[in-house]
This record gives sequence, structure tokens and C-alpha cells, in this order.
Amino acid sequence: MLRLDARPEVSGFWKYGSPWLALTLTALMGLALFAALGKDPLRGLQMFFWLPVQNMRAWGELLVKATPLLIIALGLAVAFRANVWNIGAEGQYILGAIFATGVALTASHTSSAWIVVVILAAGVLGGLLWSAITAVLRDRFNANEILVSLMLVYVAVQMLMFLVNGPWKDPQGFNFPQTPTFAQPTQVPKLIPGVRVNIGVLLAMVGVVAVWFFLFKTRAGLEHQVNGMAPAAARYAGFSSRKALWSSLLFSGGAAGLAGALEVAGPIGQLTHNFPTGYGFAAIIVAFVGRLHPIGLVFSALLMSMFYIGGEMAQSRMGLTKSLTGVFQGLLLFNLLACDTLLHYRLRWLRNPS
Repeated sequence: MLRLDARPEVSGFWKYGSPWLALTLTALMGLALFAALGKDPLRGLQMFFWLPVQNMRAWGELLVKATPLLIIALGLAVAFRANVWNIGAEGQYILGAIFATGVALTASHTSSAWIVVVILAAGVLGGLLWSAITAVLRDRFNANEILVSLMLVYVAVQMLMFLVNGPWKDPQGFNFPQTPTFAQPTQVPKLIPGVRVNIGVLLAMVGVVAVWFFLFKTRAGLEHQVNGMAPAAARYAGFSSRKALWSSLLFSGGAAGLAGALEVAGPIGQLTHNFPTGYGFAAIIVAFVGRLHPIGLVFSALLMSMFYIGGEMAQSRMGLTKSLTGVFQGLLLFNLLACDTLLHYRLRWLRNPS
């Protein structure tokens, strides 16, 4: 009989080496998966781990996809450290895009370039208000924030479908469920001409520094984390769990809304029915692979964006389904959970269970 015994001490090396081990196992499983599908395993891994970083243009696309993942994951890391489980970042991401679109559609080619600031602020407001619903239900009625935030994702999706198939549908869009293309002044400024990377990368980097400073250099950050690690100790010290709940949900919702606004006003330039790309759910994996640390999130966001680009390349160049992206994401999460379990527990074989 197998039994799990808690390890007395966790090695500092393996605490941060566990994600790398999980990535190695994911790559090895990927090799086996490509072989089972009758494809060249090395070429398959090349699609995921080499082509996305082979030149500057590839890096530009990598950063385009990593930016929303990093911004959302920063918000989730703050929430998870306070033991507030906001699983509905995808819905907040969608609402941020909807609010941003509402502002962008009012602009014309003569609008000031400063309207971009209003669009991004609207996105933050949309995500913030959507997460506030979860905060109210959790605070006033003790509803489970996991279920509430997750169910609100489906409400957000239906709102999106109504808008792009109804009042916001482009009359000249050949009946496709999408809004008209936004006017040029609404586009988020690009950093490098000819490359799709925009100022969202800078905002994400500012967010990394700000979250790091808040969590590890301020009293408020200490209170925030103590509420998550030891609620009883936090109450004894007079720290407010209610404040941690509201600040966590509002910050993570606002961050997801900002990511949605950057996406529709940046690379896409309009709101479409297939806008929800799963970034809100993928950012949960990014947060845990990055160990809920702002610096770690940068690397895990880049890794996750490699999976997205690799899935697209595997579809176009190897004839595989795009859902391979989700397979690699799932394998990474599974391997990380397995490694973390063995990091904290030791498997023991008991011959005489009694």
C-alpha cells in the first residue's frame, strides 16, 4: 500500500526547480505524443520551442501573446496570495474588451490620439465592475468566489455574442459576427514599426515592478499575504480579510479588463465573436508556473505564449489540430502539480498497513 508522508523540509533548490522539471517532462511527453500521431517528434518540438524565438519578428509575436497573459497573471497572483480564488478572469477579460469597444466605436478618424487612454481606462473599469459582482456575493452572502467568478464567464460570453451579432454588428462585414474596424486613432501605439508589439509590453513591465514592490516592500502587501497564509494570525493582528477580498478581486478584475482592452485596441482592431482566446484561463497556469512571483510570471507568460504560437504552427505546417495548444498547457499543469506533490510529500510503500 502506498502512503504519502509529508516531508519535514522542502529543498530551496527544488522549490524553484520544480517548474523546470515539469517543463522537461512536458517536452518528453510531447515527443511521445507527436510520435503517436505519426509526426516527426523533433519537428513537432521545434514548432513549440524554437520557431517562436528564432528571430526578432518571431519575438515580436511572442511578446504580443505574452502581454495579456502576463497582465492577467499579475492580477491573479495578487488574488491567489490572499487566498482569494478568482477563476473567472476570462469573463473579466471579455468585459474589459466590451467596455473598451464601446468607447472605440464612438471615435472617428479625427479623434485625438488621447482616446487610447480612455479606451484602456474603460477596459479596466469593465473588468473591475465584473469582478465586483463576485466580491459583493462573496462578502455579503458568503458565496463561493470560485463558482461565482467561473459562472460569470459564461454570462460574459453570451453578452459578447449578443453585441457582435446584434447592435454592434458591422453592416458591411459580410454577415460575420464582428464590429466595424476601429478608427486609426484608437489603435494602441506600437513600439517598433512593422512589428505588432505595442505599449502593452511596457505597461506589463510596469505592472511587474509595481506588484513586486507592493507584495514585498509595503506593509499593505504584508497584510495581504498574511491574510492568505494564516487567516487566524491575520485576524489576531487586526488585518482586514474583507479588505483583502475586495482589493484582490478588484485588482485582478481590473488587470484582466486592461488586457482585454489592449487586445481589441491593439492586434485585433475590432471585437469579434472568437475574441475569447482562453487567456483568462491560461493565465491561471501562468500564475502557478511562475510561483505567484512577479519575476517568475514573466518567464511563464513567455512559455505559455510559445505554446499558443506552437499550436498555430503545428496546425498550419503539420496538419495537426490547434487544440494541441490546450494539450501542452494541460500537460504542463499536470506535471507541475505532480512535481509539487512529490516536493512536499514522500511516497512510502507499506507492506503491513496495519
